[in-house]
Amino acid sequence: MSADRTTDAAAAAARPGVDTGRLSTGLHDEAHAIVYDQYLSPHGTADGLGEELRLISEVDRAHLVMLSERGIVEPAHASALLRAIDELRRSDFAAVRARPMPRGVYLAYETLLTERLGEGIGGVMHTGRSRNDLNATTARLRGRRHFLRLVEATEALAGTLVDKAEEYGAVVMPAYTHGQPAVPITYGHYLAGVGCSVLRALEDLLHAGRELDVNPLGAGAVGGTSVAIDPERTGVLLGFAGPARNSVDAVASRDFALRLLAAASALGITVARVARDFSAWTSEEAGLVHLADDLVGSSSMMPQKRNPFLLEHVQGRATASLGAFTAAASSMATAPYSNAIAVGTEALRHTWPGLANATDAVTLLRLVVHGAAPDAERMLRRAVDGFTPATYLAERLVAAGMPFRSAHHLVGKTVVLALDTSRSFAEAAADVPEIARLAARHGASQSTGGADDWLQPAAVVRACAYGGGPGGDSTARAVVGLRADLESARAATEERRVRWAAGAAALDASVAGLVSPLPGAPVHP
Repeated sequence: MSADRTTDAAAAAARPGVDTGRLSTGLHDEAHAIVYDQYLSPHGTADGLGEELRLISEVDRAHLVMLSERGIVEPAHASALLRAIDELRRSDFAAVRARPMPRGVYLAYETLLTERLGEGIGGVMHTGRSRNDLNATTARLRGRRHFLRLVEATEALAGTLVDKAEEYGAVVMPAYTHGQPAVPITYGHYLAGVGCSVLRALEDLLHAGRELDVNPLGAGAVGGTSVAIDPERTGVLLGFAGPARNSVDAVASRDFALRLLAAASALGITVARVARDFSAWTSEEAGLVHLADDLVGSSSMMPQKRNPFLLEHVQGRATASLGAFTAAASSMATAPYSNAIAVGTEALRHTWPGLANATDAVTLLRLVVHGAAPDAERMLRRAVDGFTPATYLAERLVAAGMPFRSAHHLVGKTVVLALDTSRSFAEAAADVPEIARLAARHGASQSTGGADDWLQPAAVVRACAYGGGPGGDSTARAVVGLRADLESARAATEERRVRWAAGAAALDASVAGLVSPLPGAPVHP
């Protein structure tokens, strides 16, 4: 054994489970966090109770600031409540967690505050609202995290697709229909096509997310309230774009969940289909695309294996949102159009895992696309061996005056001739008189290249410049347009981030002003 081999073996022994002999690295960190998460808490929400209490308390803070500013609650009472709420938040709600909750989380939390502060203070917190509009509000706040993760993952996938489309715009490959080589395109052209679908899905997600921007707080149980509250103000403090127009709709609807799941489902279908393509292209038989060691798995028994197993995870998770949509829609369908547990609780129980699984699938596909290296030589060989210039030849015969069906038949016979004589398509075509005459005319118009160069896949790619084909500057223009669409989407996402952050900062400042007002500062703005 050579010194290098000995060193490699020693290094592998020092990191067991990483170097398998066939594979030299461990799984990519992002992929590892996703595919092995069955041993961890699902989707990073280990503390569902803590999340619910943090969201409730955030709404309470905004509500109390507004009630104080409107003169509905005494500033001193609001200040005492805010201090007590912030104390609970700092302790991660330990006292609430330790209590029995016979009537649910919210009432256990409110009861604790009332016991500590007395009915005269603790009892005012729920003024001008109901658990119905509170739950509708916390649902939207919770949805932001899932929405933003999916949007950011989709933006990242779109960006990778566009970058790789530009990088591989000249790598010729066959497009496949019915699993068979069809016509020549480029790998970059394929990726740009996928980018078109992903960016449409991103636009759908952003549109669905607009419903997360509506503040339902103030709708009360279902009919609003006679208390002179200010939903605009609580909306600003919580980062919403504006208040709900109608109290019934505010508490009855969780349409945002269905729309987000619908958009995620359309995206997931595209992602699953692309994963299927890559599964075929990375097979040993095809070998069109190679994945790095950190994107494949080994076998515990078969030492030669390089399994592109991430693609199976993509396919398994990509359409979970579709199942979640069906389950959520089924929960909602028989409920009245008012506040309903089937809508506000049971339907949402399916929503968050559905969006989280879509995010995982999108992330994994992005890693695969980024780390996939096309085998340009093998792709070109498959385009040649698959007779992909045949359609182009038929079109050229039509342009020379032959009816299309006659041209179609003649080219089909030429493919048979090539197969029977073990020659290339271009070589066989040279023996067909009608094609030979066309070739002579075509060759006379060419300044360079051999007589059969016009029937090579690369030449056909260049010629197919119409109808969004890969020729001319089609792919380059598509890339420019996709980048513009992506930047527009990123700007819309950033606008939301800025608004949410500004609301949080304004809320913190308002709470601080009530809890510790500056000397001489007015209590009511």
